Amino acid sequence: MSNTGCQSSELEVCRDEPAALQLKLIAIASILLAGVAGVSIPLIGKHRKFLRTDGSLFVAAKAFAAGVILSTGFVHMLAGGTEALTDPCLPKFPWSKFPFPGFFAMIASLVTLLVDFVGTQYYERKQGTAKANTEEQARVVSLDPDSDTGIVLLVNKDGTTGKVFGEEEGGGMHIVGMHAHAAHHRHSHPHGQDGCDGLLKRRPHDHDDEHAHSHGYGHGHGHGHGDDDSSVRHVVVSQILELGIVSHSVIIGLSLGVSQSPCTIRPLIAALSFHQFFEGFALGGCISQAQFKTLSATIMACFFAMTTPAGIGIGIGAASFYNPYSPAALVTEGILDSLSAGILVYMALVDLIAADF
Repeated sequence: MSNTGCQSSELEVCRDEPAALQLKLIAIASILLAGVAGVSIPLIGKHRKFLRTDGSLFVAAKAFAAGVILSTGFVHMLAGGTEALTDPCLPKFPWSKFPFPGFFAMIASLVTLLVDFVGTQYYERKQGTAKANTEEQARVVSLDPDSDTGIVLLVNKDGTTGKVFGEEEGGGMHIVGMHAHAAHHRHSHPHGQDGCDGLLKRRPHDHDDEHAHSHGYGHGHGHGHGDDDSSVRHVVVSQILELGIVSHSVIIGLSLGVSQSPCTIRPLIAALSFHQFFEGFALGGCISQAQFKTLSATIMACFFAMTTPAGIGIGIGAASFYNPYSPAALVTEGILDSLSAGILVYMALVDLIAADF
């Protein structure tokens, strides 16, 4: 199909290749700086008091960034996929006979759920294996063998007593973590004296301990050992979120790079820089909370920051022969936009907004 076959007259009137090239170079610099700044702030500032991951400012900024990702999926990517897959340049069958954009977005959301689940299970097993030796260094002592609370103390070989499971530094208890561990403890050990011999003992000052812990139980909401599970979740979330952001960033960059219309490119520079900054902030927050090693965090941050500028560069190189209005290009763009929308909507709602609130 020729380059003029399905192009609008508005784009043809505004076509200016030298001006478009200058704007593309400006876009590369602007979007790169915005991405680097957005993803770096949570990583560099995590040790600063006003940018701590549990601070109000960080939570508010991350919630806003999650909203940007949600709107990108619903308003931009899904709409773009619908526009591409319903373009008049495509044959009516099958593209006009079935709502493919929503279908692909739904499939992407369900696949993301599956990857999310499998990834979490994998990292939990990996983490459990790594800590097997550490757990052997302590023995479990119940404060009350007849109690259903399942509150336990870790007593090390040197006689020192660890924190009650789920207890935060200030003495508070995490109810979800405590009950989860209690259920696991009841199912993991045989019942009766034989199974608990040498493990379950009554301490002489149980009454005082129980009073102290019942007091702490009602106050605070720290995570204690639950932080390990939280870290596992952040590892999975950050990697899937990066996959979703990167997939649509390449498409956006390619679309901008092949355009020869300053009328199209000019407003995209500000919009994409805004999106890149806040998407980077959300991703950087997840990476920071996942507690990656410095090298891994740096690689993930750089990979995110480079994707849209790289897409623009590829688009500039392919602009002479790439026709964004050809059926193959429209189908590819529409499917990838719809898949990206499903990934971003799932991640924003389930792993960012719902988790934070």
